[in-house]
Amino acid sequence: MDHIISKLILYGSMPKDSILMQLAQICADAKSKARNKDELLTDVYSQVKRLLSLATDYGFDENLWHNYLTFLLITDENPFSVTCEKVGASDGSVNEFAKNDFGAFHALFNYDFSWLEEQLGTRCFSILSSYHAIGKPELMYNHNVSEKVQTLSRRLERCEDRDSFFTEVTGFYKAYGVGMFGLNKAFRISSDQNGGSLHFLPINNMEKVMLSDLIGYEIQKAKLVENTRAFVEGRRANNVLLFGDSGTGKSTSIKAIVNEFYDQGLRMIEIYKHQFRDLSAVIARIKNRNYKFIIYMDDLSFEEFEIEYKFLKAVIEGGVETKPENILIYATSNRRHLIKETWNDRDDMEQDNGMHRSDTMEEMLSLVNRFGVTICYSKPSQKEYFDIVIGLARKAGITMSDEDLKKEANKWELSHGGISGRTAQQFIIYLQGIHA
Repeated sequence: MDHIISKLILYGSMPKDSILMQLAQICADAKSKARNKDELLTDVYSQVKRLLSLATDYGFDENLWHNYLTFLLITDENPFSVTCEKVGASDGSVNEFAKNDFGAFHALFNYDFSWLEEQLGTRCFSILSSYHAIGKPELMYNHNVSEKVQTLSRRLERCEDRDSFFTEVTGFYKAYGVGMFGLNKAFRISSDQNGGSLHFLPINNMEKVMLSDLIGYEIQKAKLVENTRAFVEGRRANNVLLFGDSGTGKSTSIKAIVNEFYDQGLRMIEIYKHQFRDLSAVIARIKNRNYKFIIYMDDLSFEEFEIEYKFLKAVIEGGVETKPENILIYATSNRRHLIKETWNDRDDMEQDNGMHRSDTMEEMLSLVNRFGVTICYSKPSQKEYFDIVIGLARKAGITMSDEDLKKEANKWELSHGGISGRTAQQFIIYLQGIHA
């Protein structure tokens, strides 16, 4: 196996502690008799355990060895794979290097572990090649990843040579992309304490809500869909601010819009106010990828003493560098102007030091004007609240009459935070619990 891996060029930068590299070393040591049987068997089982852990995390099934190799191929961001993501596999000399590597992966797909099993007295690789998971893949957080990996794995199993391998893998890159952005729909960011390297962390348990699950607010949803559709189709689109009362579905609408347009290449990156200093670095990392990115800011607001809004304004307005066309900012806020305003803000002069306040306040207030689309989510009326309750109840399979639902929903909202979509949802959850 180490002889096969040594031929890799574009895909040859795998960490030494990866499962593939560790198994290659085990095979080399077994053939050279460099270590005794017990040591080798211990190391084999260690790598088998890692394969099983990966299979559990992503819901892999059937041939885990093939699933693992496929996972490596579609998560390896190298110059070739990233180029294929953007423009497909165009003619070029680099294709020959890629086909060389795909020839090696084709050999790895068909690698016969029987000699190693016989030498060590184990059947672990035979079991892994015909594996049946205990749980269902749909129960896994990473069902979407599992489905893509296993589908491509089965197609690669049928490839007869490196050319057919090349066709399948590059076709996947063009259709879905490569790396974490190709496999996941939403991310958070983290950076080192000293402001060092930036990391994208997939959100694997994102709520699977769709716009149809949000009862009411049809005008608001239509405006959001219209802007987002233009964006994913490559037309001009605006940054969006969703503002209004809490519990009215602003955040739910953003999650739903990502789920609705995920298959068309839409991805979301959630960023918090204290991370605004990293905005430029985030944009630099994603601006050349073949996806449309929504940078999502939930519950956005600023106090008078906070200056993070300056970083946001700089990104929205742009500078010398043109704002990338594959990035928009979607934000939610309970405040129409994103900042807390008081009667004192009407005074132009500070009482203590005589400095003008209006310039600073105007600068902060002008931030909202950088959002080309603003959508108001107001608290529902009593009738709208009852409509939401009844709609959610019917979706949940609750058979109470409309009148009984209204009566109980009215009692619920009086003691649970007042009228809102969130209150209605919590009431339905309560009913599901007592009627389960």
